[in-house]
Amino acid sequence: MTLPRLAAVLETALYVADLARARQFYEETLGLVPMFIDGRLAAYAVGASVLLLFQRGSTEQGGELPGGRIPPHGASGRQHLALAITAAELDAWVAHLEVAGIAIEERTQWPRGAVSLYFRDPDGHLLELATPGLWPNY
Repeated sequence: MTLPRLAAVLETALYVADLARARQFYEETLGLVPMFIDGRLAAYAVGASVLLLFQRGSTEQGGELPGGRIPPHGASGRQHLALAITAAELDAWVAHLEVAGIAIEERTQWPRGAVSLYFRDPDGHLLELATPGLWPNY
C-alpha cells in the first residue's frame, strides 16, 4: 500500500501567558495581520501556513464547534518557531529588530549557505528568521 502524501504544515501553535502582549509583539514587531481573534487565540497567515497564538490553558479542555469537537491540546515551556525570509531582506530584518529593541541572541551561518537569526518573543519562545539553504527543501 502506498502511503498518502502530506502536502504541508498547515498550522503551528504557540502557547502564551498574555495573549494581548503576544499579539502586540507579533503584530508590531513581525508585521503579522490577524485573520481571527477571540478571547483564547489569535490566528495569523504566514505564507501558506497559519500561526496560532493560544492563551496558555485555554485549550486544555478542548472545544466544541458546530461541526465537531477539537481535542484538548497545549504545551508548556519555551517553544521554537522558524520563519522563512529572503536573503535579500536579511540586513533589513537585522536593522528592524535592532530599532525595535529586540536582541538577536545568535546569528548562525549554515553549511548550505543559509543564515539564521535567533531572538525571543515576550514568552521566551525562540524565534528564528532563516534564509534559503537551511534544509534541502528550503
